[in-house]
Amino acid sequence: MAVPKRRTSKKVKNQRRTHKKLHVPGMVECSNCGELTKPHHVCKACGNYDGKEVISN
Repeated sequence: MAVPKRRTSKKVKNQRRTHKKLHVPGMVECSNCGELTKPHHVCKACGNYDGKEVISN
């Protein structure tokens, strides 16, 4: 039976169990104004979504 030779420290154990990772959100270019926006969201700069004006400025 496999038995660990040394005790795993709290630091090593917690580092192994972490899920804190940075990730960059995917951004797409707005077809109307060219501003970077999140996909499937209304453009904050011009208010367009899918080629239609949703929010009037």
